[in-house]
Amino acid sequence: MTERQARWSLTLTVVATGALISWSSASFGADEAVLKPRVPIDQIENARTWTNPLPATEETIERGKRLFHGKAFCVTCHGKDGKGLGADIEPGTLRGPLPRNFTDQDWQAARTDGELFWILKNGSKGTAMAPFIPLILTEEEAWQVLRYVRSFGQTQGKPEANGQP
Repeated sequence: MTERQARWSLTLTVVATGALISWSSASFGADEAVLKPRVPIDQIENARTWTNPLPATEETIERGKRLFHGKAFCVTCHGKDGKGLGADIEPGTLRGPLPRNFTDQDWQAARTDGELFWILKNGSKGTAMAPFIPLILTEEEAWQVLRYVRSFGQTQGKPEANGQP
């Protein structure tokens, strides 16, 4: 290999690596502060004590899925695959934090069910996430949706409680 070919190969490798890093961070991260809690600091400890009272059964998860794709219209922003952009959202048209990517394992591990329930009840300041309880969902329906949301973080589709009782 000549010196010129070696430099060209190195240049292509650097450009391809940069493009891959840029694409993957844009595709997989919901926003730059994905692990930042959205519950106010003075309420987060209380919210973290709330646990999902519903079992992580196939039936509960299926009910949550129907709500996610229907009545609760979560699919509009979070997408049918839970990755954070619904089919009708044009990338680059949203300002501020993007909808959460529910398949993000780090996010799944960092947020408790209580925090997620708090957000469904109160919305998320600084984002487009509005309160859904009691305007759209009952508390029981919200817990069902959260069981479905947790299923996005499971490997091989096995429903588990993600450390939640």
